Amino acid sequence: MARSSTVIQRVPCTRRSFLHQSSAVISALAVTRLAAGQTVHVAGSDVLRLGLIGCGGRGSGAVINALTVDAQTKLVAMADAFAWRIDESLQSLLALKPEQIDVPPERRFVGLDAYQHLLACDVDVVLIAVPSHFVPIYLQAAVDAGKHVFCEKTHAVDAPGVRSVLQSAETARQKGLSIVSGLAWRYDTGVRETMQRVHDGAIGDITSIQEVCNTGSLRSLPRKPGMTEMEYQIYNWYDFNWLSADLPGLNLVHNVDKGAWALHDAPPLSAWGMGGREVRKGPTFGDVFDHHATVFRYPDGVQMYAYCRQINGATTDISDVFIGTRGRCDLLQNKIEGEVTWRYEGPPCNRFDLEQAALLSSIRAGTPINNGLYMARSSLLALMATWCSHTGEEITWDQALNSQRQVNPERYALDAPPPVLPDADGNYPIAVPGTTRFA
Repeated sequence: MARSSTVIQRVPCTRRSFLHQSSAVISALAVTRLAAGQTVHVAGSDVLRLGLIGCGGRGSGAVINALTVDAQTKLVAMADAFAWRIDESLQSLLALKPEQIDVPPERRFVGLDAYQHLLACDVDVVLIAVPSHFVPIYLQAAVDAGKHVFCEKTHAVDAPGVRSVLQSAETARQKGLSIVSGLAWRYDTGVRETMQRVHDGAIGDITSIQEVCNTGSLRSLPRKPGMTEMEYQIYNWYDFNWLSADLPGLNLVHNVDKGAWALHDAPPLSAWGMGGREVRKGPTFGDVFDHHATVFRYPDGVQMYAYCRQINGATTDISDVFIGTRGRCDLLQNKIEGEVTWRYEGPPCNRFDLEQAALLSSIRAGTPINNGLYMARSSLLALMATWCSHTGEEITWDQALNSQRQVNPERYALDAPPPVLPDADGNYPIAVPGTTRFA
């Protein structure tokens, strides 16, 4: 299935026009309300019917979060590329929430077209937790089908995908549909309270931001016997750029999203960076790097420094630090120091529960939530980090947003060749900074 050409923006968008257009859309999203008595779920029923597209750990977890926060929800349909993943997920879900699970065999759909069959079912809300390459396609289809959506990050792997997400957000606004992003820190109670104080001036004007996501190696899955190359890459999608957008798409996106939030989601002027593949080498690790460092340049000399690494045995650090003219903020510690000293002392929360509660309550209240703008922007920040590392080039926001570069398979089928293939020794082509070019 090819992406619709209608979502490819033909007129170049500059940072200035993006800011202007975004402000207008934010205003429209903020006032979106359904007419009194109007509902966008099952008429005459208090039960919200959920469909899950992508039945791995994050998708299954999102279902549990939704069923936990709203007892009047039911999971009624599931879709995944692999039948065994549906079976494993369903078994786990039935063990935890049997009274809220109703997914008979005829509502279990397998394959890369499974999402289409699920969207044809009588579902009100779709939870999308799939390799990032597919997110814009599935999001557009869900919104076109009139479904409310929870959508896991990262929301695109290329600029046409980012533009598609923006278009889907606008379509959702027009239809009165909710879109909630899996950039879950925006729903964390302590983080929200801390960020509000930053926005209220507790640390003065922000001069620099440091975002770090250095961890051990995430999973790299061995090939199962009999798998086609497409099946293997989708199964082991963390390690393939066309599916994940490398480490920035997998995990640093949460950090740069928080940095962007601190700066009121204004886009940067440009970014440059570096990265490489020092430890995680060989066919098992596909074509991704194991470390990235990026500098995002903003007006008035403000810079955001973003780092991510996945190397076992190295120091781990996950943090967000904002430096201002009157103090500093350690966001994940919910702490502000300087002229103002403050720390959040409220109760702990489950941000994954809270994002589902926000989605479901917005549907019931008829006051749609639409996270489409910031989830598209933050996804593009993550993509810029990847592209800067791979090429060694400085890339402007305008270049990134208007890029036409895409890496797509000729067709979406498990027996089709993926767009990246190994050589005779099983090794995949790796980006070389200074040689690989951004286009």
